[in-house]
Amino acid sequence: MYLAKYLAYCGLCSRRKAVILIKKGLIKVNEEVIKEVTYFVEPKDIIKYKNKIIKPQDFIYTLLNKPKNYITTLSDEKGRKTVLDLIKNEQMQRIYPVGRLDRNTTGLLLLTNDGQLAQKLSHPKFGISKKYHVVLDKPFLPKDFELLKKGLRLKDGFIKPDKLYYGRSLSKKHIILQLHSGKNLIVRRIFEHLGYKIKKLDRVEYAGLTKKGLSQGKWRLLTKKEIEALKKRFKI
Repeated sequence: MYLAKYLAYCGLCSRRKAVILIKKGLIKVNEEVIKEVTYFVEPKDIIKYKNKIIKPQDFIYTLLNKPKNYITTLSDEKGRKTVLDLIKNEQMQRIYPVGRLDRNTTGLLLLTNDGQLAQKLSHPKFGISKKYHVVLDKPFLPKDFELLKKGLRLKDGFIKPDKLYYGRSLSKKHIILQLHSGKNLIVRRIFEHLGYKIKKLDRVEYAGLTKKGLSQGKWRLLTKKEIEALKKRFKI
């Protein structure tokens, strides 16, 4: 296995980050600094990062229904609550969020120490589907509905929902939006572009995973079947 892939497989970081670490000379193989990304790791090799041996670990896949006012980082210099504060098992401290949900957005967030899977889920070329329940400050007008359905051109490019429909509320303030874009704050920017403010934003589906049976602030481990489905999708 190539060194960069091995580091990601062990859960140290993503493969992209592994390439950076290797090129900076921060990885040792058998006490020798290796800067070749394509260096081939043998079973007998001892790989170290910051003098700590890096070896394969048991992968953990955790699905969290994130509440409001939690940030999706491992720690925060301002002392704000992070999503890891919701996961009390000490073993879980080794996992990290895949992608981001802003502080005010609720809903599904996957956390894992499987760097290879995390990288593929986060990469734009794989087009991971996400579904959101959006609550607006005022009714979403039919003309704006049709405009969004056809697609909008924002500052950073064209965006078109995969699916768009009204929620069950009669007020027409509730919108269900499905898209595969990974652009930063894309849902909020879509509705701001159309002159609306989002009062509530909740991610209800992510990469085929749903919130069924998972109340806000709670988490669960993925089932073997769910893990296999994700890995099969990316041929891991």
